[in-house]
Amino acid sequence: MTASIYFKITLLFAVLTGLLLAIGYAVGLYFGSPYLFMGGALVLAGLFNFLSYFYSDSLVIRMSRAKIIQESENPTLFRVVRSVAQKAQIPMPRVGIVDSPLPNAFATGRGPNKAVVCATSSILQTLSPEELEAVIGHEIGHVIHRDVLMSSVAATMAGAISYIGNIALWSLWLGGGNNRRGGGSPLLLLAAAILVPLGATFIQLGISRSDEYNADEFGAKLTRNPGGLITALQKITAKAQSRPISSGSSQAPSPATASLWIVNPFRGNSLVELFSTHPSLDHRVQRLKKVAREMNLYIP
Repeated sequence: MTASIYFKITLLFAVLTGLLLAIGYAVGLYFGSPYLFMGGALVLAGLFNFLSYFYSDSLVIRMSRAKIIQESENPTLFRVVRSVAQKAQIPMPRVGIVDSPLPNAFATGRGPNKAVVCATSSILQTLSPEELEAVIGHEIGHVIHRDVLMSSVAATMAGAISYIGNIALWSLWLGGGNNRRGGGSPLLLLAAAILVPLGATFIQLGISRSDEYNADEFGAKLTRNPGGLITALQKITAKAQSRPISSGSSQAPSPATASLWIVNPFRGNSLVELFSTHPSLDHRVQRLKKVAREMNLYIP
């Protein structure tokens, strides 16, 4: 792991830990035991992060309904993944398939030695070989940059903060705003219960969007094909918008995996980008065209 990646993870953990301690203190102050609640919040976050670090890949594979396959089951996909992994000088990742009519792909695992690259069953019929290689390059970029580890830390910490925020809101609701045991203000608790989880969510989503930009750039440069990645994103986005996955379907991947896919498959129309797991297609295309110019490649 490079020093810059280590620094980013440490900074992320420090910021989210600070938010976690803040909401733990506010809840504890309301009940008269601020430091006890802060300690409990840290233990909860530590447990969540331990589980996400060691088991995130298996959990993601299960939630996405992916199946780990052998080379004989899809030699074309294996060939592309192996080629891109060799270019990136990392070990061959495991390969998975998600049975879906919508083209898409994602990567999981905490690093290059524990990586899994998954694609949907329809991606080979939708993308050209060059476009598929560019998409796999994007996913290998996530692996190289430890983005899954970063997103796991962000998701688990944000989840712990939201969990404590829900406890605070239920305490206010059931207690009617009357504080008989502690010295904290109900208004302070209410503000913390709303604003701190919101801030953690913004950080989580901001990291997700930044990771997508970085993976786009990495994949375009690794495969030397930013144009192929642009057309792949356009095709995948068009399919996702015309036929988004219903999150209520028992056969659909879990919406919790939305940030991992190269294009969010769970909605047909873009929301305000501030609240989105992915940058808009227009912004991604403009960034990739800039990368192409830096590589002295022309994209109309």
